Amino acid sequence: MQQATAMRTDRRGLVAWALWDWGSAAFNAVVTTFVFSTYLASRAFVDPALVAREETSAGAAAVERALAHNAAVVSVALTVGGVVVALVAPAVGRLSDQSGHRKRTVLVATIGTVAAIGMMVFVAPTQPLLAFGAALLGIGTVAYEIASVGYNAMLGQIAPAGRTGRVSAIGWAAGYFGGIVLLVVLLVLCIEDFSGTGDTGGLLHLPSTIAGGSWDVRVAIGIAAVWFALSAVPLFLVVPETAAAPVRTGSIWTAYANLGRDIARLARERRNVLVFLIASAVFRDGVTGVFTFGGILAAQVFGFSPSEVILFAIAANIVAGIATVVSGRLDDRFGSRALIVVALVGLVLCGSGVLLIGTAQAGFWVLGLALCMFVGPVQSSSRAYLAGLAVPGREGELFGLYATTGRAASFLAPAAFGIAVTLGGQTRFGILGIVVVLLVGLVLMAFVRRAEPEPAT
Repeated sequence: MQQATAMRTDRRGLVAWALWDWGSAAFNAVVTTFVFSTYLASRAFVDPALVAREETSAGAAAVERALAHNAAVVSVALTVGGVVVALVAPAVGRLSDQSGHRKRTVLVATIGTVAAIGMMVFVAPTQPLLAFGAALLGIGTVAYEIASVGYNAMLGQIAPAGRTGRVSAIGWAAGYFGGIVLLVVLLVLCIEDFSGTGDTGGLLHLPSTIAGGSWDVRVAIGIAAVWFALSAVPLFLVVPETAAAPVRTGSIWTAYANLGRDIARLARERRNVLVFLIASAVFRDGVTGVFTFGGILAAQVFGFSPSEVILFAIAANIVAGIATVVSGRLDDRFGSRALIVVALVGLVLCGSGVLLIGTAQAGFWVLGLALCMFVGPVQSSSRAYLAGLAVPGREGELFGLYATTGRAASFLAPAAFGIAVTLGGQTRFGILGIVVVLLVGLVLMAFVRRAEPEPAT
């Protein structure tokens, strides 16, 4: 009876923990990938006077420059947010570990993320509000990444010994499937054209024109905020708080001083951890690039329509989610490092294939979805590998470094993509830049040793 109760409690904790990942699709899929950031970079924030002159060559050039400016504003907001995360994430993670307030940290940061998403509803399509929208994007990024540090550190509380790979995979898969469901809901309710007029607005018939205030996008963002808030609640009701460390640091400055000593100690005593942090920063950015630039490649190189791009995105999330669930058992059996290496090899081969298939849409469907099959396992096994290396009670500190190294390398895939396109003269060569980043990460993984497996229970 006691054993059954313990199992039931563990499952409740796992479901509550995974639901946070499910809800986080509101930020990953809606805010930073498919909806809000695209909205900010769109012609909705271009001066209507310029748009009216777009028929002329000078007007078209002016609109193009304005769109480039909008994209640059979004890029700056994300870059500044990334720098802030890189500076504060390790110290916040360390303090939450030592104070026993890990769950409280996740709660505060989650509230901040949801509030930032909710405020995005007020970003009407007028040029003066572009900076406001970009600021909310940066603030949301910081809050979300801080929440992720503590959330990832909770993996050690949820997963029994020997099951970290499986549990981590369940969380990642929940995020993918949450993104699928949320995107479908938003498409049907707010964005899809059911009238046959070429306009959007979904079943709610929301006005999508600039004059109408782009309510299709803004209501979709509001729904996403509520989605994340409701999905996060079980985590804070079910998963217990961690115990405070025997020795506490008094301030964030002390945390930074101790953090510097810890990094030096990692270099001396646990060099394998430091090497993995560097390697994972590189290949995780390459993996992010697969999703970030996949839509651009589909549209510009393979001629996908906007609706086909969305369908491909949904299919990609389904494939990634299923592959992640399957990889969890393989991770526990063969080890996280082995799964990471195999997945990176698959990504490099499939990415290279995309460069060689011409413009055949069928070929991109096959190789593009094959790429997505390896994306989830890389991310999930990376988290599981790091959780296996963490000292109990100090997981937040290590996952803070994980976030910092990831942010420090977040320019690699975009830069490599842009350089490859410039040198090659065609958008299709951008995939080569991403492949190079993934290959560098794979080479660095050759210097990472296999972690000692935890005994199964």
